[in-house]
Amino acid sequence: MKAAVLKSFGSPLAIENVPDPVLGTGEVIVDIVSTRVLSYTNEVLSGERKYALDLPVVPGAGGVGRVRAFGPDATKLAVGDWVLCDPTVRSRDDAIAPDITLQGVSARGDGGMRLQKYFRHGSFAEQMRLPTENVKRLGRVTDAEAAQWCALSTMLVPYGGFLAAKLQPGETVLVSGATGNFGSAAVAVALAMGAAWVVAPGRNEKMLAELVRRYGERVKPVKLSGNEADDRESMKRAAPGPIDCVFDIMPPSVSTNVVRAAIMTVRPYGRVVLMGGVNMQGGPGLELPYNWIMRECITIHGVWMYPPDAAIRLIAMVRAGLLRLDQYETKAFDLDHANEAVAYAAANAGPFNMTVIRP
Repeated sequence: MKAAVLKSFGSPLAIENVPDPVLGTGEVIVDIVSTRVLSYTNEVLSGERKYALDLPVVPGAGGVGRVRAFGPDATKLAVGDWVLCDPTVRSRDDAIAPDITLQGVSARGDGGMRLQKYFRHGSFAEQMRLPTENVKRLGRVTDAEAAQWCALSTMLVPYGGFLAAKLQPGETVLVSGATGNFGSAAVAVALAMGAAWVVAPGRNEKMLAELVRRYGERVKPVKLSGNEADDRESMKRAAPGPIDCVFDIMPPSVSTNVVRAAIMTVRPYGRVVLMGGVNMQGGPGLELPYNWIMRECITIHGVWMYPPDAAIRLIAMVRAGLLRLDQYETKAFDLDHANEAVAYAAANAGPFNMTVIRP
């Protein structure tokens, strides 16, 4: 099969023929129809993000495709089924604290690297082999709709955070990083889950206005000034009531002052979800007052990705009309132009933009 292969950090992807994946028990092989290109893929491939990847590797974080083959432990799948490929691969021998690798992206710890050495290749290829539990049926999808369904992978990340925080209908949410790609998805997901209001801070006034235009007056925009104390008060004033949950999805380049200003808007007994990249590339850590956390009874959730059943619930929300996938403007490339796709994704990293490769 044809694939895009990363042979060394900083080198272009090599478009070449590689061996077809071989099916094992507990596995599924999927013909990839469309796969998203993360906006920071160039930073992963260059080594800038210092992600743990065992090279050579076929990159690519999941995708949408059709089942080619499956093992004897699958009882509901059929050849030709449209499926979402979930790249969050978990070890099966520790249900409480499984090791995790993001197939084709990064591994966590020694156990995650062991997983990656087996489930190493991602979705920038004509075929992909996944654990059976990582293949989620989508129902009826047309070939033209496949790229649109890739947006689900972006929405799944904030959905996992809100599930961890047990977000309830009628609550007020603040999304720190609302004008980014994952942050704007978090705004949509929070509203779909029943949030009464979403406070959306940012410096990009045009994008703040766009969030209100798309999602209505339940979105409360806040233009940030860069002053931590002033911004904290502005965010609190924008909320119609106490802020129940703060969700942070800021990238590595953002100052910890910006993140702290948002976090400390949460009400007493409120919850905070950390899913961003602060301090990922070194520098000062996030300092929060011990006494504030203790006396205000603040719960802080560190969340990486989402639980195994999240994709099934999110697919149902889309089918029910609670979430719309047509908010994204999609630019598609074929596999021969994977390097161009990576460059385009980096240059067009804003909200509601999605770059895909169609192998």
